[in-house]
Amino acid sequence: MKTLVSSLMVALVFAASAAHSQEPASNGKALYKEKCVMCHDKTGMGTGILSRRVKVAELLLRTDLNSAYITAAARSGIGNMPAIPRGEVSDRDLQAIADYLTQPLETRK
Repeated sequence: MKTLVSSLMVALVFAASAAHSQEPASNGKALYKEKCVMCHDKTGMGTGILSRRVKVAELLLRTDLNSAYITAAARSGIGNMPAIPRGEVSDRDLQAIADYLTQPLETRK
């Protein structure tokens, strides 16, 4: 039940974010902040859940992810993370986020 409620909350946040934004953000960093940070910042639910399975859970600090994995995980969902449909994040914007998260650490902060 908690997973269902959490998934619904994430879906509502994404829907509100999509409805609120008229223009997509121009770069991966801004898109990450707009679309992902609510779950994947230091204190986010996604980071907390990931910390049980991986040594470095905060996405901005990870160096073990590649662009294809990020886009596949976002589109299909993985673990407790729900699938993110194209209506919430376009393919172009998702690719910009994945490109941002695969840049060297010093350029992501």
